[in-house]
Amino acid sequence: MSENNLIVTVAEGKLKGKNYVTYNDKTILSFQGIPYAKPPIGDLRFKAPHPPEKWEGIKDVTTEGAECYSKNYITNILGGSEDCLFLNVYTPKIKGKNEKLPVMFWIHGGGFVRGDGSTELYGPDYIVEKNVVLVTINYRLGVLGFLAISDPSVGVPGNAGLKDIVMALKWVQRNISVFSGDPNNVTIFGESAGGSAVELLILSPMAKGLFHKAINQSGSALNCFTRGKCSSVYDLAKKLGIENNDDTLILSELQKVPVEDLVRNSLKIPDSYLVSILRPFCVVIEPKTKEPGFLTEEPLDIIKSGRFIKVPRIIGYNSLEGIFVHIVMKHKPNLFLSDENLVPHMMNLRIGSDQYKKVALRIREMYKITGKESDKNAADLEKALNIFTHNFFSADICRSARYQLKHNEYPIYFYRFDLDTEINMIKKLAGLDVKGVAHADDLSYFFTNFLTPPPESSSLELKLISKLTKIWTNFAKHGNPTPSIDEEVETIWDPITVDSFNYLSLENDGFKMLRNPDKDYMDFWYDLYEEFQFKLSKL
Repeated sequence: MSENNLIVTVAEGKLKGKNYVTYNDKTILSFQGIPYAKPPIGDLRFKAPHPPEKWEGIKDVTTEGAECYSKNYITNILGGSEDCLFLNVYTPKIKGKNEKLPVMFWIHGGGFVRGDGSTELYGPDYIVEKNVVLVTINYRLGVLGFLAISDPSVGVPGNAGLKDIVMALKWVQRNISVFSGDPNNVTIFGESAGGSAVELLILSPMAKGLFHKAINQSGSALNCFTRGKCSSVYDLAKKLGIENNDDTLILSELQKVPVEDLVRNSLKIPDSYLVSILRPFCVVIEPKTKEPGFLTEEPLDIIKSGRFIKVPRIIGYNSLEGIFVHIVMKHKPNLFLSDENLVPHMMNLRIGSDQYKKVALRIREMYKITGKESDKNAADLEKALNIFTHNFFSADICRSARYQLKHNEYPIYFYRFDLDTEINMIKKLAGLDVKGVAHADDLSYFFTNFLTPPPESSSLELKLISKLTKIWTNFAKHGNPTPSIDEEVETIWDPITVDSFNYLSLENDGFKMLRNPDKDYMDFWYDLYEEFQFKLSKL
């Protein structure tokens, strides 16, 4: 299509997009840097997003908008902008014959402190060629997205970054039909923190009616890395020299601080990523007020009670997620296998208490760990990688799926990702010669990115990419990832049931239906939580 004709009209005004040439020289249509909310600056810093303003004339959306202010993945340098609430739309066509295409809405990972929705990491090529519309977004991160103040009258209850995602989903409902997308067939999907965000959206009344299917990859609302605390605002105020205990005054002063000083000082507050410790600026439980909240109850309570949004699901994890934790913990060797990195805070046991020590000992016995060292030999390293795979990621992912199954009338499809090829870059970066797939190593099978150039046409990697994206987009189209078998998709994917925890094992030599992923370990963690976890909402 001529770029002169790539002008569409959304509710806020006219947009001019461009042609995007994919890895295999096909052309799709690209609209990048579309504002989905009012810039969250000045008095709107830390606040819930406001709807976008309308504009006159034609807005050029042929380049990506600024990333949200944070440390860049690649350079590790602080940068970006507070004016960052942009989304990107990639579509096979516009102005077609009334055909409405499924919409896949991607939420990036990065621990809620880094990342963006740019093509540098999330190129649309593989997904959009399967005849769906892809939306990628930015949302506020770190202190800007997750600062919380307990006093509800101040209007900063937390979770602004998650509310950004809700605002972007509302934009999709208003406007996606212009891009040949179907607002009544939206699949949210994400990885790591993005996967956790997907599940948090399912738990939030604020998101009701905004999506119809969901995929969370390597992330759950129950994962230890999702949770933050409200008291960090006072630590930040102290570091910035704000000597006052009045919440309203503290907010006013924090809204005046230059963004670089604000974020740089927020990073001085320890964010250990230890499983026992709440993070300084992350997801919190908001106080219940007359104003709508994103999350006002413990995720576990919502899941166990069945008061969540029921939709078809795909849930899963990578076989050795803990490689990523190993990379992080290399800089903290004395904490690698400390008790604080064994016992998740979701058990709500006081660090150092008798019960805490008892649980830590049970974990050490299960994994046959005797000390705190990580790299003495290959056997110790393998044990550590397994622990971190399970207590940071997969145990909570499996546990959440089990609990939700009791209440969700729609199918839940579970998988374990074990594809290990030349495009698994995280394990290479870790420099480890171990069997298993690292956290985030699934991304190169769904998106083009700067780390992994598109594979050769006859390669195993491209065949696996095509198979995976077909299954994922089948789910977006039909609510069933394998509605039929063909030369490419050779296995019917059965959902989990009350009697059988089925899962699709994604392996190089084929996709296979199995039961009970990592059964002994998952049963161990499930039983441990059932024995020791107190009901959090009563504390």
